[in-house]
Amino acid sequence: MSDKPVPPRPVPPRPGTGARADRLAEILRVDHAGELGAVSIYRGQRAVLGEAASQVRIAGQLQEMEAHEARHLARFETLLSERRVRPTALAPIWRLAGFALGAGTALMGPKAAHACTEAVETVIEAHYADQIAEIAEREPELAKELAAFREEELAHRDLAVEEGALEAPGHRLLSGLIRAGCRVAIRVSEKL
Repeated sequence: MSDKPVPPRPVPPRPGTGARADRLAEILRVDHAGELGAVSIYRGQRAVLGEAASQVRIAGQLQEMEAHEARHLARFETLLSERRVRPTALAPIWRLAGFALGAGTALMGPKAAHACTEAVETVIEAHYADQIAEIAEREPELAKELAAFREEELAHRDLAVEEGALEAPGHRLLSGLIRAGCRVAIRVSEKL
């Protein structure tokens, strides 16, 4: 894993009447879905690791990261309402899938739980970086908020790596599957 950030690719605006509004709706919808999924992942991990007396430290870390994601989620809920954007129709699925992913990786152990965080946050921070580059000129306040959220996602990823994410059994396979799942969820949630 390289420590060098990948420079965001500028995305040209879509042509046509209403295209910018449609694209902004996609951005808000997918970001809301992502934060909903993240909260659910941490809840699943805490359901398993939060009950173990030997995991008090990681339970505290998970609770703090969940609080960050819950704050992001609340902001996107407000933005969806203000901008009259519907959330993804798949929210119940992402809630369930996130919880299952969190609980499943936690059952594999703390390092696997951290590997989950590392994989998810790697995809999400790059996704935010692309969005920031895309909207910076036409939505500077939103881009600023996304940049702050991205910094917290990077901090989550870095903490997961410090805690042994890369040492998880089957890390390469586990991380690859989770990253691929995140990318699919992003594409689907933009549209549905």
